[in-house]
Amino acid sequence: MSKLNPGATSFFFNPGATSWAPAAPAATESTPPPVPEPVKEPVIKTPPAAEEEDDIDENDPLWKVTLEIAGGDRDRAIKMLGDPDSLMKHPQVIEAMNSPNWGNGDTADSWEDEADGITAPVSELAIAEDASPELAATPPAAKEPEVEAAEEVVIEEVAEDADMREHLNIVFIGHVDAGKSTLSGNILYLTDHVDKRTIEKYEREAKQRNRESWFLAFIMDTNEEERAKGKTVEVGRAHLATDAKRYTILDAPGHKSYVPNMISGAAQADVGILVISARKNEFESGFERGGQTREHAMLAKTLGVKYLIVVVNKMDDPTVKWAKSRFDEIVSKLKPFLKSCGFKVKKEVKFMPISALNGDNILAPVSPEACPWWGPLHAPTKMSENTVNTTDGELMTCLDNLAMPDRDPTAPLRVPVLDRYYDRGAVILGKIEVGSISRGDKIMLMPTGTVTKVDQLYTNDVPVKQAMPGDNISIRCSLNIDSVCKGFVLCAPESAPRAVTRFSCQLALVDLLETRSLFTAGYDCMLHIHTCETEVMVGRLLTAIDPKTKVEKRFPRFAKVGTTITCTLEVAQSIVVAPFAEQPQLGRFTLRDEGKSIAIGMVLKLLA
Repeated sequence: MSKLNPGATSFFFNPGATSWAPAAPAATESTPPPVPEPVKEPVIKTPPAAEEEDDIDENDPLWKVTLEIAGGDRDRAIKMLGDPDSLMKHPQVIEAMNSPNWGNGDTADSWEDEADGITAPVSELAIAEDASPELAATPPAAKEPEVEAAEEVVIEEVAEDADMREHLNIVFIGHVDAGKSTLSGNILYLTDHVDKRTIEKYEREAKQRNRESWFLAFIMDTNEEERAKGKTVEVGRAHLATDAKRYTILDAPGHKSYVPNMISGAAQADVGILVISARKNEFESGFERGGQTREHAMLAKTLGVKYLIVVVNKMDDPTVKWAKSRFDEIVSKLKPFLKSCGFKVKKEVKFMPISALNGDNILAPVSPEACPWWGPLHAPTKMSENTVNTTDGELMTCLDNLAMPDRDPTAPLRVPVLDRYYDRGAVILGKIEVGSISRGDKIMLMPTGTVTKVDQLYTNDVPVKQAMPGDNISIRCSLNIDSVCKGFVLCAPESAPRAVTRFSCQLALVDLLETRSLFTAGYDCMLHIHTCETEVMVGRLLTAIDPKTKVEKRFPRFAKVGTTITCTLEVAQSIVVAPFAEQPQLGRFTLRDEGKSIAIGMVLKLLA
């Protein structure tokens, strides 16, 4: 197996399915709010049988062993291939799949690049599959329900004018114990967002626990379980500002048991900071032995992280001593993998050595005595346009100088719902992906089509008059809270997106379960797209590109790890997604099965 094959990673946490079907509105003493129109729940049809044509690859190892089991009877062998679960009961198949010749191809250098020129033919295949005229039809205009009656909310807060400094959401990701919480905590301390008295309190508490080096992590790890175990569980959140930008820091958990929580944090992020431990054996355990470095980087890209800063932490450790050879070794192993995840390494990835505990290369440069080789590499020079590989040698300088792609405030509003709670009305949380929103605006909640008004608007808990793309917002409105669910999308009523139960997509298969090592029609798993998590079933495989020969095959019966495929996916209830080419924020997704990320993909066309 290739050392840099994303399929080498193994994960074991089993996330439960998120149920977001709108509940019935709670009864009140006053006039009850109208019940929102229920979401259509179509019955998922059994996928059509594969074509009967004999399009077998005679050199395929699986075909050879199946034909041998069938005693040379081709018809019987073809029939056996149509029942992967029964086929996997034969020890010869297991032995063949464990052989060096099985599935040893890496995924494409960039899974997003494979989509060039593929949307049109795949759409034709998907529509031809069941020539249903309504598939390509324009959806009917959404009916505007009456705004729900509720007690008028008294607005006491005074809204502030918008802060014109650019806002960035930063998520800290990486393997457990790489130093994510320590780094994010020290950034807050060094930028004067945590006072000295608080730090002294945390130092005393950490010393009492015999964990003196954990005191900076306590800034972000606030609950007792996290401090006792030294492991982040929930996504920590904090805000800071510099002269150049406003930041929201999201500290994601690194343990494999909390990957769903990490997904929640990464779905909000613009920039990812991948924290790597340079300490002897710690990088290897996170990257090459089933750690979370691989999965976190892959998920970050598919969840919309535009830029990645890889900080090689613990460079001051006695096993490293700021050795350039160790830094170069780590960078050389990460670059090919990050490219396979879809990152354009030269333009979108930056590498730098740091010490999160001592603060070296965070706000101030590391001393030349400790690290004589880093400073000369980053003398000020004019850099090419549209690149994140600036000459900034310190983390905060790099973030301040990072130019995000144009965010269009005039585009149709899209706010994937992250959470909701009750506080004098329903309060809806989310990040503005595109468009803008103002207090008093009329908004629609999709896929239910419920319309309401923005009674109050907040960014980072501060009341404002208007919010722009990239802002984390809270909206207070007069909706029944049970009608709002994570994964819904807020929009303007006049530019509502389509909600679908079926779409075509492109997938890169990066890993599969040992017990389900063939990806076939009918395969069911969990879909993670923007803030939505729901069960999904494979409708039909449309094309497959062999990882070795790059030859495309139409209507394959199954696919293996390393293969790039196009297929249709079906969900039981309508969700809001968009073609990746039109709205990348709503078009990237990950498929997970029993705690393992098995595929990364992009939406090609909305079908029904």
